[in-house]
Amino acid sequence: MTIDSTTDVLVIGAGPFGVTTAIALAQQGVRVRMVSKAPWVANSPRAHITSQRTMEVFRDLGLEERARKAATPWDQMGDTLLAISLAGPEIARMPAWGSGFARHGDYVRNSPCEYLDIPQDRIEPVLVDAAGKQGVVVSYQTELVDFEQDDEGVTARLRHRTSGVEETVRSRYLVGADGARSQVAETIGLPFVGHTNRAGTLYTQFRCDLSQYVEHRPSILHWFFNPEMNIGEIGLGLLRCTKPWTEWIAGWGFLVEDGVPEPTDEEVVERIRQLVGLPDLEVEIFNRSPWFVNQQYATEYSSGRVFCGGDATHRHPPSSGLGLNTCVQDAHNLAWKLAYVLKGDAGPGLLESYTPERAPVGRQIVLRANQSRLDYKALRDCLDTSGDADPVTNALANLNAPTQEGVRRREQLEAALQLKEHEWNAEGVEKNHRYTSTAVIPDPSLPEEVWERDPELYHQPTTRPGAKLPHAWLVDHHGLRVSTLDVVGKGRFTLVTGQAGEAWREAADRLGLDFLDVVLVGTDPDAQDPYHDWHRRREIHEAGALLVRPDQVIAWRCPEAVWDAEQARTLLAEAVDAVLDRPRTDH
Repeated sequence: MTIDSTTDVLVIGAGPFGVTTAIALAQQGVRVRMVSKAPWVANSPRAHITSQRTMEVFRDLGLEERARKAATPWDQMGDTLLAISLAGPEIARMPAWGSGFARHGDYVRNSPCEYLDIPQDRIEPVLVDAAGKQGVVVSYQTELVDFEQDDEGVTARLRHRTSGVEETVRSRYLVGADGARSQVAETIGLPFVGHTNRAGTLYTQFRCDLSQYVEHRPSILHWFFNPEMNIGEIGLGLLRCTKPWTEWIAGWGFLVEDGVPEPTDEEVVERIRQLVGLPDLEVEIFNRSPWFVNQQYATEYSSGRVFCGGDATHRHPPSSGLGLNTCVQDAHNLAWKLAYVLKGDAGPGLLESYTPERAPVGRQIVLRANQSRLDYKALRDCLDTSGDADPVTNALANLNAPTQEGVRRREQLEAALQLKEHEWNAEGVEKNHRYTSTAVIPDPSLPEEVWERDPELYHQPTTRPGAKLPHAWLVDHHGLRVSTLDVVGKGRFTLVTGQAGEAWREAADRLGLDFLDVVLVGTDPDAQDPYHDWHRRREIHEAGALLVRPDQVIAWRCPEAVWDAEQARTLLAEAVDAVLDRPRTDH
């Protein structure tokens, strides 16, 4: 077979996982080819909730400000509505994604970044442009035909869909970022748990200026009780804003066993008018798309030199807003490992840490997203439609009745709203990852972690190995605030210590590792701690140290003081070699 081109990494698919992987690899000098059989970037809004952790990844990659320009800001996202219609009676407001007064402090305390709402058709152009500027070779209208791998690399056959011309690409590694019907995952035989096509939803995109019904309670999601749309698991109608406040998605469920519905434009417009609550509303429909609810996750993410991630490995509905975020974080985990192996800074065993670190996260978010759909039943159950009037009038009257039964119904509603906090304000689901793998060295001095509050609802920052480095505000030499996350990452390992940690700096200098930086918080001009924020969060002695990976995860820590540089050198060398699967040498 003739080889037409070569590259270090071939990425199949250009969605959020694929393009983020490509960017992160290219920033470390890795040659990347990325192909997509699609004609261009996403042609519909699809994923949109962009979490603080994902924004931290974009910040690390130098993309935070560009992402912000494409987004609906945090303060416009989260007064999620439960009502009869957009212009009609309210049932409840559900502050979401840390935007509400009850939880906002938790969220701003634990990250330098904000939540944003960035529809996929707006973030993908930003990411693809960044990939091109980093030197990634990008080809659309290009599909994978097949591939074979051997001990040295992967040989893939591509077909250019416009011309039919085939091309053979030889790469050191191949990344399957080809979505929920992944050819790559199927070819390498990834094992999956779960099922697909459990339920269905019909989305219709339309244009209409609804500002007057939204600006006093801004939100990008609105849910409506309408007995005519009480179909499927959620059983509520949806209006999702994709461009404030003039472009929208209207959504409602359908039964998969009945087939995909094909309503006329007139029927769709009537449904939209019901959701908005205005019988004469003029709307412009410009797209329709049915989609199906999946509940499926891979238990392995790789085979040999082929790695998968994103929707290829975790398939689930958009409930809880976890999809794009998990894709981006899969990429942040995988890319640095591939880069370090390719550059010779790590042994191939490092790549074996990808599955044990990310597969548990994939499983968690698949189950959480599907449970969030099921939890809408608790809201519907509060609305008793029995009575002499129409169902909607009855539901409101029964809920608001000044009777013992009315009191019970309102208490039931409160319990349902508390249950839905596990979708709307699940900060712990997004930030409490604790990696266990060969790329993390446990601290034997630590007892098992005890969760002080609900670990799905609340983030518990820690410097335990396997956790993300906690955010704390530092100050740089200009007197400006910077995060602890700003002084680590960017494709490099970082040894973080304190003013008493000079032995660690000397130890690192003796090792001479060109991928390792050292930060002495309180000593270094760009890492001052005048707020004592890091002092309160570090959980180790000032003369101890944290070894932080390029993905901002703590790989190892020395909690006690080390004053002798030779001792520090030995400890650090052993830790680096173990994390990176490097041969033990006499450093």
